[in-house]
Amino acid sequence: MKNPGPPASRPAPRTGSGTRPAGASASAGRVRAVGSRPPAVLLVPAVVAALLVLLPLGYLGVRALERGAGYAWEIVADRGTVELLGRSLGLAAAVVAASLVLGVSLAWLTVRTALPGARAWGVLATLPLAVPSYVAAFAWVSAAPALSGFAGAALALTLACFPYVYLPTAAALRGIDPAQEEAARSLGAGSLRTFLRVTLPQLRPAAAGGGLLVALYVLSDFGAVSIMRYDTFTRAIHASYRASFDRTPAAVLSCVLVVMTVLLVTAENRTRGRAGHARTGRGASRPAPRLPLGRLRAPALAWCAAVAAAAVAFPVATLGYWLAVGNSATWDLERLLSASWSTLAVAAAGAAITTALALPVGVIAARYRGRTARLLEESAYAGHAVPGITVALALVFFSVRYVYPLYQQLPLLLAAYTVLFLPLAVGAVRSAVLQAPPVLEDVARSLGRSPLQVLREVTVPLAAPGVATGAALTFVVIMKELPATLLLRPTGMDTLAARLWDETTVAAYAAAAPYAVMLILIASVPAYLLGRHRP
Repeated sequence: MKNPGPPASRPAPRTGSGTRPAGASASAGRVRAVGSRPPAVLLVPAVVAALLVLLPLGYLGVRALERGAGYAWEIVADRGTVELLGRSLGLAAAVVAASLVLGVSLAWLTVRTALPGARAWGVLATLPLAVPSYVAAFAWVSAAPALSGFAGAALALTLACFPYVYLPTAAALRGIDPAQEEAARSLGAGSLRTFLRVTLPQLRPAAAGGGLLVALYVLSDFGAVSIMRYDTFTRAIHASYRASFDRTPAAVLSCVLVVMTVLLVTAENRTRGRAGHARTGRGASRPAPRLPLGRLRAPALAWCAAVAAAAVAFPVATLGYWLAVGNSATWDLERLLSASWSTLAVAAAGAAITTALALPVGVIAARYRGRTARLLEESAYAGHAVPGITVALALVFFSVRYVYPLYQQLPLLLAAYTVLFLPLAVGAVRSAVLQAPPVLEDVARSLGRSPLQVLREVTVPLAAPGVATGAALTFVVIMKELPATLLLRPTGMDTLAARLWDETTVAAYAAAAPYAVMLILIASVPAYLLGRHRP
């Protein structure tokens, strides 16, 4: 329960960042002074994590320039590279635009209107997150092979990505104070003008942030575009790596892809602006009244049903059909169980290692200020802008050149998972530590506990629910990761994602269906727990 605001006769004490409710702990959310250094027990593993994340970027740069800047520029300026750039950006733009339409419209209908069964439709709008994009692509192309190409890739990616827009937009709609909209209507503005002039500007940051996630997802996607036979940077990088002993072109293309993602993030940050729409009055905001749909009730229900059918029902039905068509001659139960066990094992190991490395970074980010803490946190988040195929390619180059015994061994695959998904775990750890009162850590130190004892006996137990949430989320996304797994998995090891890709590349849809179903079933368990138990 939130602390109430301070009574009028008793002003709230002030801190450097604003006001604090009178009943709040003086140490809540506190960070240590600028210039204070984290203890070695946190600093050393945090530096290791940062160096691991930055390694692929640094090595890609060295590898791309190995034959000189002129050769690298010839690859960048090549007509094929320019065409790949246009195809990748065109696909990203189409998917972002469609995802904005789906996400914003469904958020408005389920949060702000008297839509029958709004809660159920809201749940259905989030379920596509449990379906990997390459599973959605497999379902559509197996049912309608003519969809392969741009149209099929855009369709599959849109249906898999629009929840990234829906979720933040719905949350923003719930937080908007309805008094502003009511004031606009009292001044003569109609419903449409009120939405465009008052509501939409407040939704823009949330929708833009969701759109950025969609764009990054599309640029880094490998499975859906490969199954749909649509050439983008990720597919070209994989083909270049497999087809030639000269790996420099693949490294140069990977660098171009990284630059594209960084430019997208920078552009979104600059276009966001500094405008704010926060409430400044006292008291709790009341929920906005749900608007009656009237004659639009039937079209609204039809719209929600169509999206749910395309994004959830159709892939599930398609997988059911191919399961019914398949038999012991088309898929092997023993191989399915073996791939399932391998998937569980590598996902659990990857989540454990990633969470362990994220713990010191998250604690430093939550408890310390200064250049060191900022650099460590920003380095950890650098992996967020690096596609899986780029990380895998960099680690392949590095292992072949310097640590060949690790090539196609499990540690290298786990390192790739850590680079890719450390930001997810760091964010969860940081949020959990911020919610824990640091005064308890101060008390432990005053009683003679060492930094390691404070971390083990106080900080970690208090932040355990949030840390567990980050580990579960990391587990889910590792299960679905495809390009890094394809390039770095140990020889002879199958995972569900790899087996699904292998079968779909030869159009063996009945053989691929069991792997897709098992992947969704396993991923749905932690996904359900994440949705039910929020930190």
